[in-house]
Amino acid sequence: MKMFKTKEEVINTIINEQNILIVQDLDGVCIPLVQDPLKREINKEYVKNVSRLREKFAVLTCGEHEGRRGVNRLVEKAFDSKTIAKENGFYLPGLAACGVEFQDRFSNLSHPGLKDNEITFLAKVPKMMRSQLSDELKNYLPNLSNDLRNKLIDVAVCDTRFTPTLNFNEIFSYVKNDFNKVKDLQFIMEKIMNNLLEDSKNYGLEKSFYLHLMPNLGLKDGREIMKYATKNEFGTTDIQFIIKGAIKEAGLLLLLNKYISRKTGFYPFGENFNVRNAPKTLNELIKLCKDKITSDQMPLLIGVGDTVTSVKDHKSKSWLRGGSDRGFLTLIQKLGKEYKKENQVVFVNSCNDQVLRPRVNGTDMTGISDPNDDLKFNMIINDGPEEYIEWFKHLASKF
Repeated sequence: MKMFKTKEEVINTIINEQNILIVQDLDGVCIPLVQDPLKREINKEYVKNVSRLREKFAVLTCGEHEGRRGVNRLVEKAFDSKTIAKENGFYLPGLAACGVEFQDRFSNLSHPGLKDNEITFLAKVPKMMRSQLSDELKNYLPNLSNDLRNKLIDVAVCDTRFTPTLNFNEIFSYVKNDFNKVKDLQFIMEKIMNNLLEDSKNYGLEKSFYLHLMPNLGLKDGREIMKYATKNEFGTTDIQFIIKGAIKEAGLLLLLNKYISRKTGFYPFGENFNVRNAPKTLNELIKLCKDKITSDQMPLLIGVGDTVTSVKDHKSKSWLRGGSDRGFLTLIQKLGKEYKKENQVVFVNSCNDQVLRPRVNGTDMTGISDPNDDLKFNMIINDGPEEYIEWFKHLASKF
């Protein structure tokens, strides 16, 4: 039995439909993963190809559009200009910060569902991260010079506006991939972020935030499960301090709401729908779609991601499944079945020499999927963002 479609077969499925929406993650899909997020780069031709698709394309990312670490800066850098993208609509449209930062292709921004006191607290978080991480590194790696410690902290503390993040890739590399030390550092990362959650309660925001672990092993008691390091991979490298309700599967419905409103002038879920007031489970999200979106309004959906995990828990003999792209890719697959549409789910191998992750090898999906996994991929992009960009260019040429 044939397991995956060819790249040409997926393109033919897409172009046979008039009503389509491509929903795509960014880092690891069209942007190669790097240890220092400030060194990310985006391909200029890819950006131009996105603009050809107009309303048929939207990003869905836990990264951000704006700020010094935002993808908008990468787009401007690709064109070596701060005006070309604005004038030509070359910014990447869609949802960032896992669902609370929306922009069109001209970078007109809105923040659906966010409150002012939450934004105020989020602005304080990076400074608090720096202070706590500095203390922890002085204890755990006492031989570090002040200079090197500060450099590691500069890379680790991602001062994004709505999803301040600890990214330990560079620190993990510093300990020479000693996986016992990597695991110790994961405990430190988790401790700091849990402290921040506790601090938010002092501001009356005990129900505003949660921790998003990348990659993770799914949920237990409402919290994401850390994927601890093994000798084959780092496991969890980033923890985001994120708005509660900001999950990609809810974000998918916000994108659908906006897509359909542009085509029909009518918001199926209401004009004020956002990830905060969206249903919380996949079944409830599907029910809302079935109740509010007719089959002729529902586009063919193409989901593209790279962060999906599945690991056997030998104690319970069950599978721990997670990853920040799993939810929205699963929802796209399930909506395809509900609406009898050939929705496509694409997985990009993002593992490289800078960031260790599980990768698909032929039919071997160890660490990503398992035989009992409901989520099935239509196509695998084996060679990472470079291969994906070439495929995307071919797809965009058809429009």
